[in-house]
Amino acid sequence: MADYSDSPRTVPRKSATFDDYTLSEIRRAAATGIYDIRGGGTKRHLPTFDDLVFLGASMSRYPLEGYRERCDTDVVLGTRFAKKPLHLKIPITIAGMSFGSLSANAKEALGRGASAMGTSTTTGDGGMTDEEREHSSLLVYQYLPSRYGMNPDDLRRADAIEVVVGQGAKPGGGGMLLGQKISPRVAHMRTLPEGVDQRSACRHPDWTGPDDLEIKIHELREITDWEKPIYVKVGAARPYYDTALAVKSGADVVVVDGMQGGTAATQEVFIEHVGIPTLPAVREAVRALRELDMHRTVQLVVSGGIRSGADVAKALAMGADAVSIGTAALVALGDNDPALEEEYQKLGTTAGCYDDWHEGLDPAGITTTEPELEKRLDPVKAGRRLRNYLSVMTMELQTLARANGKSHVKNLEPEDLAALTVEAAAMAQVPLAGTNWVPGQN
Repeated sequence: MADYSDSPRTVPRKSATFDDYTLSEIRRAAATGIYDIRGGGTKRHLPTFDDLVFLGASMSRYPLEGYRERCDTDVVLGTRFAKKPLHLKIPITIAGMSFGSLSANAKEALGRGASAMGTSTTTGDGGMTDEEREHSSLLVYQYLPSRYGMNPDDLRRADAIEVVVGQGAKPGGGGMLLGQKISPRVAHMRTLPEGVDQRSACRHPDWTGPDDLEIKIHELREITDWEKPIYVKVGAARPYYDTALAVKSGADVVVVDGMQGGTAATQEVFIEHVGIPTLPAVREAVRALRELDMHRTVQLVVSGGIRSGADVAKALAMGADAVSIGTAALVALGDNDPALEEEYQKLGTTAGCYDDWHEGLDPAGITTTEPELEKRLDPVKAGRRLRNYLSVMTMELQTLARANGKSHVKNLEPEDLAALTVEAAAMAQVPLAGTNWVPGQN
C-alpha cells in the first residue's frame, strides 16, 4: 500500500459564495426557523463616495487661502412655499431616529449637538419628546405611515414636517420596535400595549399615490398655517420618479436615503438586498429636479452612509443642497465604542459590529429604553461629542471647497470630480480619472 504521509497537502479553499457568514446564517436559520433581524445599514461592499476624488485647483482654477479667505456653509431649506424656511449654519442635519429605538437621553444629546452647530435634528417614528423639543433649536417632525404619537399640536411645535414614504435600509417596508423596548413611556406615546412587538405599516393608510399625497401636503400646510417647510423622504428605489412625483405633489424639500442608510430594526434580507446605493441615487434625484427646472428651488437632502466632510462635499458637488446623518451621529455619541468591548463580548459581538439595537441591551445607553442602561449616557457630554464631530466635518468640507476655489460650499459642482472606477463613473456620471470618458455618454 502506497504511503502518502509525506506528500504535499492542498491548502483548504473556502467558497466565495458560501463564506463563513453565509454558512453561519444557514445554520442559524435551520436551527431556529426565524429570519434574522438587526439594526444598522448594509454591510456589503458597494460603490461609495470614496470612489470619487476632487480634482483641486492649480493653474486653470485658483484655490482659496484657508486662513484669509472665507468659505461659507449656510443653507436654507424650504424656500418653495413655506413662510418660515429653515436657515441652517451648516449643510449637515441629523436624520430621523425615534424615541423608543433610541433612549430619551440619546434624543436629547442629538438635539444639543445639532443646536450647538446651528443645524436641525429630526424626531422619527413615535412622536416628539419634550427633551428633544427643548434641546433642538430646529426640529423636523416626521409624519410616518404608523402615525404613532402624531398630533396636530406637535406638528405646530415643529419647525418643519417630513412626510416619510420610504427609508433607504428598507424601501417598501415598515419599521419594527420589539416588545422588550416598549417601555411604559414608549407605550403611552404610541398608544400601544407595553411589551408587545410593534410593526409599522409599509405605506400611509390614507393615500395611495402622488395625487393623494398632494392633498395630504396641502392639509399639513393648512394645519400649520403654511409656515412649516414640508419634506418628502423616499428610500432609494426609483429616485428619479420618486423625486419627480414628490415635486409634483408640492414638496419644499426632497430627502433621498440610499441603501447604506441605517434602521433601528428590520430583516437583514431587506437591508442587504433592497434599494440602490446613495451614489447613483443622488445623481438620479438631481436629474429629475433639473428636468423639472426645480433644482435649487426644491432642495435636495441626501442621506445613507455619510461619514465625513469629504462625503458631504461630494454629495454637494453632485447637486445636493444638504446631507443627513444617522449612524455616524450615533457613533459620535458613543455607540460601538471599544471601551465597552467586554460588555459587547458578553452580548456575543464586538465593538464595531454591534447591531442588535432591537434587543434594547445597548451598553452605551443609546439604543435602549432600559432605565439603568439609559443612565449611562450623559446627554450633555454626548451632545458635546456630536458637536465636535459636526465641527470637524464642516472644517473638512470647507477645506475641500477652498481647494477647488469655492467661496461657498454650495458652489461645488460635478466638474470638480473624477471617478476612480468604471462603476462609480457610470453611477455618478463623472469622468473616469485621467480621461474624459463618462460611461453611457461617449
